[in-house]
Amino acid sequence: MNPKHDANTQTALDMADARESTSVDVRAVCVFLHHGNENWVRRRNIVDILSQDRVFDKAKREYLSRTERYNRIQAITNRIYELAEQHQWDRADLNTAVASIDEQLPIGLHNIAFEPVFNLQASPELTSKYGRLIETRGIIGCYLQTELGHGTNVQALETTATYIPDTREFEIHSPTLTSSKWWIGALGKMATHGVVQARLILPGGKDAGPHLFFVQLRSLEDHRVVPNITIGDIGPKAMGGAAPLDNGFARFNRVRIPKENMLSKFAKVTDEGKYIKPPHAKLSYGGMLYIRSSMVTSAGWQTAKAATVSIRYATVRRQGNPDASGLERQIITYPSVYYRLIPILSHAYVLIQLGRSLTKAFDTMAERLSSGDASLLAELHATTSGLKILCTTMSVNDIEVARRSMGGHGYSAYAGLGRVYADYVASVTYEGDNFVLDQQVVRSALKSHQKLQSDARSSSSEAVIASLSPSSAYLHVLLSNSRPTTLPSSWRDPEASVSLLEWRAALLVNEHAGNVAEITNSGGDVESSIDAIVNQRIAKGVTEAFVARRVLEIMRDVVPQQISCNGTQEVLGKLYLLHLLTTVESALTDILSFNLLPPPPLSSSSFPQDPSRSLRLEINTLCKELLPHAIGLTDSFGFTDWELDSALGVYDGKVYQALWERVQTEPLNQKEVPDAYEQSIKPILERGQRLAGVRGDAKL
Repeated sequence: MNPKHDANTQTALDMADARESTSVDVRAVCVFLHHGNENWVRRRNIVDILSQDRVFDKAKREYLSRTERYNRIQAITNRIYELAEQHQWDRADLNTAVASIDEQLPIGLHNIAFEPVFNLQASPELTSKYGRLIETRGIIGCYLQTELGHGTNVQALETTATYIPDTREFEIHSPTLTSSKWWIGALGKMATHGVVQARLILPGGKDAGPHLFFVQLRSLEDHRVVPNITIGDIGPKAMGGAAPLDNGFARFNRVRIPKENMLSKFAKVTDEGKYIKPPHAKLSYGGMLYIRSSMVTSAGWQTAKAATVSIRYATVRRQGNPDASGLERQIITYPSVYYRLIPILSHAYVLIQLGRSLTKAFDTMAERLSSGDASLLAELHATTSGLKILCTTMSVNDIEVARRSMGGHGYSAYAGLGRVYADYVASVTYEGDNFVLDQQVVRSALKSHQKLQSDARSSSSEAVIASLSPSSAYLHVLLSNSRPTTLPSSWRDPEASVSLLEWRAALLVNEHAGNVAEITNSGGDVESSIDAIVNQRIAKGVTEAFVARRVLEIMRDVVPQQISCNGTQEVLGKLYLLHLLTTVESALTDILSFNLLPPPPLSSSSFPQDPSRSLRLEINTLCKELLPHAIGLTDSFGFTDWELDSALGVYDGKVYQALWERVQTEPLNQKEVPDAYEQSIKPILERGQRLAGVRGDAKL
């Protein structure tokens, strides 16, 4: 290697070369990802305003205590709404501003949990009284569902709301320690009101199950907690994640609220205490579905950050064997690196598009719910349950894989991905633990399978297939004779991957349905008679089949409609195809178990051949073809350096300079001799020298 070579200077040259090598129309793809030029321009303007305001400075946040970070995030929140009034931002602008902050804002729980639930479930009278205050944040809310003893199992919640006909009030009560509301975002110190999930107890003691109630938590005059409620913060989270968020606890000691404070748009209690059932038993889950819907989009953009930082760093980091120029190779060119990172990039693109379609689906469902039509609720519940599991599991894994790909420097807080991981890792357990939600996906799949079998006995295959919902459309293969019997003629045909994934899902469900029926008919216990991970396998298979069909639609319909450049279309097509192929690769255990990829003919050596080898070779080829466009594809996310806040993901590629400058801000570096010297370090040294028989004045 040339001893005069300056590796620090080379990083900027490598980044510039990478940008020159792509044929991707970055601006067009950016507009595509942000769903229109207007949205993109709006976002850019808002980010410019925030990044130039000193309140949003990030330079010292790594060194703040949790209390200091909480105070800082509240100042940020207040400033956002000051700017909103100053610039006359609408709701979409506000949402963009909040989403641009790379820390969780306590007010975010008001926006995505409290307000949507209130709007979906509150009576017209309650909405008239509080709706505008909620909209303008004249009151700040939270959503109190999870308890110390129960989370995902909503039916087992212990908090009670007992109706008292004499005074036309509900009495909210925490009968046990484990009934304490727990993990509630914004409850610890910020929220003034909350929507409380509690068991409705009717006169005579009849338990009508969990319902929602609007409860004041703090005074609007001095912010003190109202009488008979105990509230506090539950403390720091694992790995220092979500530090500015005041997740809280609450215990209610027979707190009385007016009867009209029950969210009674659907379920009601008369003045006398008679219960009026809602048109659908799970209507109160609407708010939870909204949160799960938004989680898909969030997963996409978190994954996009991980892809951007890691791919930029891998592009300019040179290590190991020299390349044709005589310099050490860029680590992005090593198969062990690009085989990990390019698929992460494809995941981000898929999740961002999925999030958009899911948000639209929720809006449609919410509009119908407002008129009492719950026909879309079950379908959206099944879809959001599966996607919540898939997107959070995938994104959490991708963020950590991206961090590890950066080697030692990836462990630095200045790399930025450790913070992203710590904040996002909780997503696999909140809004439904993934291993519990698996069961809900499986229950829905079994119902669809049972309906398919029933309908097939009385209707034509075409009619049955047409009646399948999007979440169960994969079952159509059970009515066909097109089961794969040979290797795909070309892995470049996306239909080959979609077909394999649909067959895998359908056969998993079909086998499970048969096993359950056999065990049940013989009087056995299903839970103890099936393999322990069958729910996880089925939920993953069903959801990946659903996503695969959506990806095919994106490739064939969405991209051609929204991207005019043929070269860019081709690159995006390869990126989405990569997602399909790597999904097939991750599903090989099931695919091979069902003999969906039969082995190739025996070679002359007569040893069995790996039927998945051609798939892996195709994935490798696709990754290499996408490598020249990796920086263009990450640039298309549109992140600024302020948004990423990563020394290793800076736009100009000067990662070593950025890392050096960050280190200079470390408080320990502000003094040559640390404060701990006199109290601790000096005594250690003196003791060691004495034990070694060295005099204090000796020169060492």
